[in-house]
Amino acid sequence: MDNRPIGIFDSGLGGLTCVKKVMELLPHEDIIYFGDTGRVPYGSRSPETIVKYTRQDIRFLESFDIKYIIIACGTASSAALPWIQQEFTTEICGVLKPACQAAVSATRNGKIGVIGTQGTVRSGKYEDTLKELDANLSVISKACPLFVPLVENGHTEGQLAYLAAEEYLLPVKNAGVDTLILGCTHYPLLKDTIRQVMGDSVTLIDAGAETAAVAKRRLEELDLLAEDRKGTARYYVSDRVEGFTDIAQMFLNREIEGCVKQIEIEGY
Repeated sequence: MDNRPIGIFDSGLGGLTCVKKVMELLPHEDIIYFGDTGRVPYGSRSPETIVKYTRQDIRFLESFDIKYIIIACGTASSAALPWIQQEFTTEICGVLKPACQAAVSATRNGKIGVIGTQGTVRSGKYEDTLKELDANLSVISKACPLFVPLVENGHTEGQLAYLAAEEYLLPVKNAGVDTLILGCTHYPLLKDTIRQVMGDSVTLIDAGAETAAVAKRRLEELDLLAEDRKGTARYYVSDRVEGFTDIAQMFLNREIEGCVKQIEIEGY
C-alpha cells in the first residue's frame, strides 16, 4: 500500500477528463492536478518551449512526493516526454502509447485517424508509435487548433462546434478511417459533435481514459495502490482561479470538493 498522491497535469483543463476516469477506476487515490492555464495551449508552441514547460510541470508535481505522474496532455506526451523521461525518478506515463495500443486493437481495416493540437501532429509521434505497433497501418493525422479554445469556453455542442469539426474531420472521414484517436484530453468533451461528423461506425479512442486504465494496471503491478479509503483531490492552476470551479465541474461531471490554488509555475 502507498498513500502518496498521483500527479496529473495538462496545459489547461482538458486533463480533467483523465482525472475523471482516474477517480472512477481508482477511487481510493489522492490526486494532485495542475492545469497550466496561464500558458495554454501548448500545441502552438515551439518544441523547445514545450519541453521547458513540461519539465516545470513535472518538477511542481514532484514537490508533493508523487508516486506516479500522468501527462494528460497530448502535446507534452508526444513532443516532450520522449526527450525528458529519463531525467526524473518518478514513473511517468503519457497519453500517447496507451491510445495507440487501444487504436491498434480496435481497428478493423487498418486505417487510423489521429486528431490533436498542432504540436502533437507536428511531432509525428502518434504516427511513429502506431507504425511501430503495426507497420502496415495507414495513418492520417489532422491538427484541430480551434478545439481547445472551443472546449475551454464551453462550446462543446451547437453550430460553432459542428462547423469546426466538419472543417477538420471531413478529410479524415473521407480517408476511410474506422478508428479515430482523440489525441488531446480536451477532445472527449466534443465527442458527440465529433461523432456527428464521423458517424457511428468509427471507434473513438479517448486517450485520457486509456491512460487512466494503464495507470491502474501499473500501480497494481508495483504494489502502489492506496489503502481502502476515500481519495481526495487538490487542484492547481497557473492563472487566476476565478471561474475554474464551474468549468472543472463540466469536465469532471461532479462537484469540486478539493482546494483550488494559483501557483507561479515559472519558479520550478
